This record gives sequence, structure tokens and C-alpha cells, in this order.
Amino acid sequence: MIDNIIHVYCMPGMAASPTIFEYIKLPKERFELHLLEWSIPTKGISFSEYAKNMCKLIKHKNAVLIGVSLGGLLVQEMTKYIEVIKVIIISSVKTRHELPKRMLFARYTSVHKLLPTGLVNNVELLAKYAFGESVTKRLSLYEKYLSVRDKGYLDWCINELVNWKREVPCEKLVHIQGEKDTVFPIANISNCIHVVNGTHTMIIHRAKWFNENLPTIILE
Repeated sequence: MIDNIIHVYCMPGMAASPTIFEYIKLPKERFELHLLEWSIPTKGISFSEYAKNMCKLIKHKNAVLIGVSLGGLLVQEMTKYIEVIKVIIISSVKTRHELPKRMLFARYTSVHKLLPTGLVNNVELLAKYAFGESVTKRLSLYEKYLSVRDKGYLDWCINELVNWKREVPCEKLVHIQGEKDTVFPIANISNCIHVVNGTHTMIIHRAKWFNENLPTIILE
């Protein structure tokens, strides 16, 4: 019997656990979700090398990759090493040219190296880095979603983000962006599907939109 199931691999954003996808429900007769997660990078590893290692976790041919935020950059790098039928990035950027000016400034001044990443157990500060919003009212919620609290990992992530060198989008790419994303403002981004009132955390808070639209986006 021919396997008609499409295997969808989901990569969370910086410092986030795969639980950010807990509300994503796709029809089981057509799709199977596989959740990826961050590991602590070995010293000196490049973003591209890290992506190559991550490809070892993709167990199905012709899969779909979904990446949120920094995970969106990572899944694009993964396409250098494996064939996929589609790449979907959410709350992310397609090239270095879509990075906000403050990140471009950091690239040339290395000011990002002065960020207090040693305070990784301060969930409110970590959420400000990872999600771009204050979480005072949702602190317990974000403690659940932000599980990777290693200083070396955070330093590596921020450095790889601001120094990302991709010039053109990868092939078979669909970009979904919230109109109220403060980490990667939509004003800097072209050729994307707009989500009205979507923020950087819309994969959590707008799961209904994704459940209604992702099947069609994947199959198009």
C-alpha cells in the first residue's frame, strides 16, 4: 500500500521547547507531526554544520520542514543537505536582508556579545530575547515553553542569527509572518503570508489559524 502520509518536522525557535507546537493539530489521515528540539552546540560548530547534524533526525524522504523564528533559519540551512517537498518558516526571515536594523548593527559592532546571557534563569529576560515581548502576566506559561537555558547555547544562537549570511531564499519556501511581530517586523519582509494581529508567539496563541490553513499551504 502506498503511504500517503506527509511527514512534517517542526523546529522551535531560540531557547524554546517543542511544546510550542502542542496546539497544532493536522488531520492524522494525511499528516504526521515530528517534533525536533535544540541540543547544546559543540564548541566552534557553525550554523551550517549544526543544520547538517540535525538532518540525521529526519527519518522520512520528501518531508516538510516547519521552523519558527531561529528555527526557520535552521530548516533553511538543512535544505543544503536533504531533499524536502516544502519549507515553511513562521515568525522568521528568509535572508539576512530581512533582519531588522538593530541586528545588522550588532553584526558590525559585536554589541550582541555584551548581552547578559548569563542571566538565563531569568525567564522574563529570556522571553524578551526569544519572543520579543514582556511576559509578566504569563510567566508560568513561558517557563514551560522556554526550556533551553544554557549560556553557551544562547551566545551561539544570537551570534549565528546576527551573522547569518543567506542572500537568497531557499527553494520551495513559504513564509508566514505576523503583522505585529516585534522581533522580525513585517515591514522588512516581502513575499509572505500575513497573519492579522499575529505576534512573534503566534504559533502558540494563533494555533487555530495554523490548524485551519497549514493543510492547504502544505498541499499547494
